[in-house]
Amino acid sequence: MSDRNTVDPITGAVSTVRTALGIGGVLLTLFGVAVLWRPGATFAVLFALVAAYAVLQGLVLLGIGIFSQVQSGWARVGDALLGLLFIVAGVLAFTNIEAGTEAFAIVIGIMVGIAWIFEGVLSLTLIGSTGVKAWTILFAILSIIAGVLMLSLPGLGGLALWVWGGALALVLGIVQIVRAFQVGRVLKD
Repeated sequence: MSDRNTVDPITGAVSTVRTALGIGGVLLTLFGVAVLWRPGATFAVLFALVAAYAVLQGLVLLGIGIFSQVQSGWARVGDALLGLLFIVAGVLAFTNIEAGTEAFAIVIGIMVGIAWIFEGVLSLTLIGSTGVKAWTILFAILSIIAGVLMLSLPGLGGLALWVWGGALALVLGIVQIVRAFQVGRVLKD
């Protein structure tokens, strides 16, 4: 038998890594382009995926509540009720994707706004324990201002975060593709 069909294990591993990096980079780049091109539509797709997950998770919990033989009665009732709640929420989400998407953006904006305010306040409480008081105060003030701005227009803020994420995905995807081409050159040098 001939050894022409055997591949050096290192070359095979590098080829696998290059392929994974390349495919991941292309997918991330396409995602970033889609978000930047149609942010509302891609956000609606994300919302629909969350709604579908809610329905599926609800079915699983409902099944556990009905058929479980290892849980106590109250745990089964709780699982069944939570499953029904997830199913109803998912179905309601599908009945009006547009309104649900807007509500989803608002909820994300509110959550991020509150988190930024809390992060700023927490930073102010740590001023005495850090060696960089000026930077801590600056961070706290900027974080609180950003949180208040986010809370003042949470829907727009949620969408802005989504677009920012799309821009990052585009840049990171391109960098990933470049890395895929660079990995092979390491072996040649």
